[in-house]
Amino acid sequence: MPLLLSCLVAPLAALANPSVTLVGMARRSAVYTGHDSARMAELEGVPLASFKARAAAFAIDFAIAAISFVAIGMGGALAAIKLGWAKDDVHIDFDPFHHEHWQSLIYFVLFIAASNYIGNGATIGKKIMKIRVVSLVHHRLSLWHSVERALGYGASALEAFFGFFQYFIHPTRRTVHDRIAETIVVSERRQRPAPHGNAAAEELRAS
Repeated sequence: MPLLLSCLVAPLAALANPSVTLVGMARRSAVYTGHDSARMAELEGVPLASFKARAAAFAIDFAIAAISFVAIGMGGALAAIKLGWAKDDVHIDFDPFHHEHWQSLIYFVLFIAASNYIGNGATIGKKIMKIRVVSLVHHRLSLWHSVERALGYGASALEAFFGFFQYFIHPTRRTVHDRIAETIVVSERRQRPAPHGNAAAEELRAS
């Protein structure tokens, strides 16, 4: 019986003194640490990729995507002509930044997304330039993050490609597609030893 009374009295006392209840809730909520915050702390001190390296990597990836798209398109066109499904005047254009060429847009998104996912943030162009896309949420770049970031190129291309040049005004050098996918781009070139305890920086710099 005394235990039952105490269980009934405690909530009533809390309601009678709401300030104490709110202070207790505030103290409990103040110690919450999100997973993304922990991941961001791990990345503290990691060197960011330069705009020049990022632009060069994008140009390389764009060229590879264009060449492979045209090669695949030519092979498909020749097969279609041979089977009588198409005429001899088939045109193949690679222009992923205009919706009229939706085939090349879909191919480019899939190509970049697959390259990022398979290479864990390092496409062929990024590997050549020794840079890598890193998630601020997960230790490995997920498939959804890869697709999201590839689609984000379209957002960065709006308004005369201003989204790409937001690199120069954002404190952590993040473009629009970086913020959409919650990523940063880091340099994997050898740097000075990272501060003690920074495992993520040590891992990237040692690669």
